[in-house]
Amino acid sequence: MTTTGTDSGRLRLGTRGSRLALTQSGQVAEALMAAGAPGEGSGGLSIDLVTVRTDGDGDRTPLRQLGGVGVFAARLRHALLDGEVDLVVHSFKDLPTQPVEGLEVICVPSREDPRDALCARDGLTLATLPDGARVGTGSPRRAAQLLAARPDLEVVDLRGNVPTRLARVRGLEAVGVGTDEPVAPARADAAGDLDAVVLALSGLRRLGLEHCASEVLDLETMLPAPAQGALAVEARTGEDSAELARAVAVLDDEPTRLAVTAERALMARLGAGCAAPVGAWAHLRGGDREPRVLVLRAVVTSLDGRQEVGCELSTELPEATEGPEAAGDAAEAVRAAEALGARAAEVLLEDGADQIVDLHANKPRRD
Repeated sequence: MTTTGTDSGRLRLGTRGSRLALTQSGQVAEALMAAGAPGEGSGGLSIDLVTVRTDGDGDRTPLRQLGGVGVFAARLRHALLDGEVDLVVHSFKDLPTQPVEGLEVICVPSREDPRDALCARDGLTLATLPDGARVGTGSPRRAAQLLAARPDLEVVDLRGNVPTRLARVRGLEAVGVGTDEPVAPARADAAGDLDAVVLALSGLRRLGLEHCASEVLDLETMLPAPAQGALAVEARTGEDSAELARAVAVLDDEPTRLAVTAERALMARLGAGCAAPVGAWAHLRGGDREPRVLVLRAVVTSLDGRQEVGCELSTELPEATEGPEAAGDAAEAVRAAEALGARAAEVLLEDGADQIVDLHANKPRRD
């Protein structure tokens, strides 16, 4: 039997070693302690961060060649299954849609802003970048949507942590100096060789680097990756982890859980991984005295940006309740979100999404 950290009042929280991952995990740990998550003793639960090096860390190979989704999650999951840690915090967009036996997402904290941000030299925006500007991104989705908006751009593939990517932009070479992460690009001559990079706004905010964004890209221009800006807290299943699940449930945010459920159901039905140029964003409307409606927008873009297939669908959710029926109503809402995502995928496929791009290319390797 694997013993959970709650048995001793101490919780081992596994995380990647990047500054962003440590920041995200640290924020979850602080929120749990601030919320008074229960543990043995009058002091409640103590949390220790355990750094787990993953296969994707330090590898400069383009993500689409590494296998994309699952590269950063696999080692964390192995550590969890082996009992090295009690739970792990993932960037939800990096988590494969295929379930893993023995593991479950027990908490989805409130989502950060899911939009993408342009970090450009001289405060330039997407509209004011010069013709032929060099813009860096490691995401085929961002590259495709950039080219859809600005076909003249030269999109450059890049890897590395957030400070390293920012250091590729002329004028931002010194970003991150003083941190414990390497900031220099992979090539010594690469610093300042780009006019801009595109990064997730959520990551910039969590690192205190939002000031590097010259423009937050609106959702009409760039639809984010499914689950972008959201975190997933994953733990082992079974009776031994029941107390842990109850403890971290205080951070669970239903609107975020429903939104990412729909977005990930879309990806699962498409059979696509993070290397596929698929954008999706779901959000709740209504509530209180109005019906709750979950709205999902999705788009598939050809790699050259010349063709797009998109849709917007919605579904009414059961009213949120309290008391004995609350769990059943919450489960029904999750099922409705899953059905919405699957239905949106069917619409995209019927409209030819799989004809403009190979959705099955570079699928995640089986971890």
